[in-house]
Amino acid sequence: MTFHYLESADDPRVADYTQLTDVHLRKLREPVEGMYIAESSRVLRRAIAAGHQPRSFFLAEKWLDGLDDVFQQFPEVPAYIGKASLLEEITGFHLHRGAMAAMQRPAPLPLEELLAGAGRVAGQEHRSRIAILENLTDHTNVGAIFRSAAAIGVDAVLVSPECADPLYRRSIRVSMGTVFQVPWTRIESWPGDLEILKDAGYFVAGMSLGEGAITLDELVSQDHQNLVLVFGTEGEGLRPETDQVLDARVTIPMMNGVDSLNVAASSAVAFYATR
Repeated sequence: MTFHYLESADDPRVADYTQLTDVHLRKLREPVEGMYIAESSRVLRRAIAAGHQPRSFFLAEKWLDGLDDVFQQFPEVPAYIGKASLLEEITGFHLHRGAMAAMQRPAPLPLEELLAGAGRVAGQEHRSRIAILENLTDHTNVGAIFRSAAAIGVDAVLVSPECADPLYRRSIRVSMGTVFQVPWTRIESWPGDLEILKDAGYFVAGMSLGEGAITLDELVSQDHQNLVLVFGTEGEGLRPETDQVLDARVTIPMMNGVDSLNVAASSAVAFYATR
């Protein structure tokens, strides 16, 4: 393993790590450059366990010993090491979760391939649940939903064309790296591609406060073999175009004058109820 000790924040070799706090810049730049940032030793290990390939490592010297096995696994990948103050100057924040890595972004799964895998476990047919995230803007919510999906056994997650990036640094961190465990892909045509799911035998339910919604308990009692749960954006909920093509609107009954739950909280409730 070749370790490179940094002496300047302007070192072009660490361009992947510059201005990590600029959300607008990073969410445009990272997909275009085919990369994402894995922050913390735990997240880094989960990314590698999922088969993702590192481009480089970036860390303070004190974290070297704890990742020795990782470095031995990828002897050809450069590791850039620097003082904490220099690393902070490069990234824009203090690194306190161990190493970071710039990772190669995996190729997106075709929707049909994802659906084929969602209905099978260890080669056997099984009941399938898929979550769809429509235009969520908060990376924290995206990460939290992926964590719930992994914990409660959702088979796959689909994200709309304008939804926040599940592989943005904050999404990954909030998900605790579970975004690497749940198969997901970005839908190209929305909501048009809902027809592909319906043709594959899925009942499409949108979480909604809209008129004519059934309760979550009623949805569960219908006992659908293959179920899609659609979650709308944080402010306005599901788009009218999406609402029109749902098989059902579904609501979680509220008490004590509370009108609704945060989308991440409602996803956890819906995932658990439909497990």
